[in-house]
Amino acid sequence: MSALSSASASGRRLRAGRRSGVGVTRPGLVWAVPATVFFLLFAILPLVLVAVLSFTSWDGVSAPAFNGLDNWTKLLHDPVMTQSIWLTLVLTVAGVVVQTPVSILLGVWAAGHQRNRAVLSAIFFVPLLLSATAISVVWRAILDPNFGLPSQMTWLFGDGNLMGSQSGAIAVLTFVGMWQWTPMHALLYQGGARAIPQVLYQAAAIDGAGKVRQFLHITLPQLRNTMITSMILMLVGGLTTFDTVLILTQGGPGTDTTNSAFYMYQQAFKSFDFGSGSAIALVLVVVATLISLAVVRLSGYDKMRSTTEGL
Repeated sequence: MSALSSASASGRRLRAGRRSGVGVTRPGLVWAVPATVFFLLFAILPLVLVAVLSFTSWDGVSAPAFNGLDNWTKLLHDPVMTQSIWLTLVLTVAGVVVQTPVSILLGVWAAGHQRNRAVLSAIFFVPLLLSATAISVVWRAILDPNFGLPSQMTWLFGDGNLMGSQSGAIAVLTFVGMWQWTPMHALLYQGGARAIPQVLYQAAAIDGAGKVRQFLHITLPQLRNTMITSMILMLVGGLTTFDTVLILTQGGPGTDTTNSAFYMYQQAFKSFDFGSGSAIALVLVVVATLISLAVVRLSGYDKMRSTTEGL
């Protein structure tokens, strides 16, 4: 009896300790330490250093010298900076508008049971295996006005110099971005479409709904949360696009495709003005964060609930 009483008392103390949190190790907090340290070292600390450098004059060799708001004042009156922000927004919006419908259709199709679906899906997702640099090099060779595809199809491409104008260069960047990133977003939609209960489609078919109505009234509403996640990734990716611009257009013609990320690179690593480059980087971080938070708040994603609740 004494042993049972002792065990019962120990159990009561353990439960009381769990409720009060005293004398009990919380494994969740311990497991979070490595990720927290990694985040602080490789995200927060660099961001703080960039913020500090944005108020200095530094050429990357000598010691940084504090110059107050000079970098920020210069950026506010820099027409190239203003144009780069506008171009960044244009490329971002164009990427979202073009990639979203293609990704949804491809992802929903890949989630089905069509003939040869697995083989074709593997082919469609090949760009995911390639780096952005390799993709840009390949498309630069394909679209070369002298030796590429445009020189053989003048009836479609005219003089073939697609990147000789701002509109043509923006169209090329949008197309290459779509070819590169659509497979990743299609995978998101494929997973979301496969998670939709088939009972919804069966009930709709009994009510006489065809494939189009099922897609519009079942598939799209059920993919709402996936769509918001995909759009946030597209927005952040579009705001930080750099390697594609560097290889395909190098910011040209002139400064017509110089987006903010590429302008940051030019200021820091070509003009050796790391103070201005840091200021541009900080602007990109703030803008990307604000846009992501706005999308989350306006879409209700922060209060996301299961779209199959009650099934």
